[in-house]
Amino acid sequence: MSRLAKKPIILGKDVTVRIDGELFIFKGPMGEVKKRLPAAISIEEKELDAGAKGVFVSLKKDVRGLKNSSAILGTGASLVRGAVLGVTKGYEKKLMIEGVGFKAALDGADLTLSLGFTHPVKIKAEGGVTFKVEKNSILVSGADKEMVGLLAARIRSKKPVEPYKGKGIFYQGEVIRRKAGKKAVATA
Repeated sequence: MSRLAKKPIILGKDVTVRIDGELFIFKGPMGEVKKRLPAAISIEEKELDAGAKGVFVSLKKDVRGLKNSSAILGTGASLVRGAVLGVTKGYEKKLMIEGVGFKAALDGADLTLSLGFTHPVKIKAEGGVTFKVEKNSILVSGADKEMVGLLAARIRSKKPVEPYKGKGIFYQGEVIRRKAGKKAVATA
């Protein structure tokens, strides 16, 4: 059995878990997350000793003893833990823009990027994700970890950082490996 699945996942006061067919729906103060977990996983909500609610993730009885059952159980527990954390606290990624004339602006809920192309690049806010722009930084936030990461990666892919001058879009704290130009290599 997976070590992650042995521990209960504690739900906050405002968090509810509902099953709708194959979807598990988690609702909380930050929004709603819908997850399709592996078919072998079942979720059981129980009352814990301190009066708090907790969720236990387990395998269905007909799939126990399968080859990858422990791995499937650990994955399911991790997905549930991430969904519960997302609806209580939320997730965010911060991107930085570096370069002359590169800028970002909000167009309603969507994001418009000017990256030196002949046209502005538009990114739609989808899946409950919101954008916030301040000078040369973009904050992508939402309840679903997968959607926040996907949209942040999509924004970054529009203008990846080039290694010579360091211009482009990158995550805050990301280390950019710089290369020496032709002039520096010729003199050395």
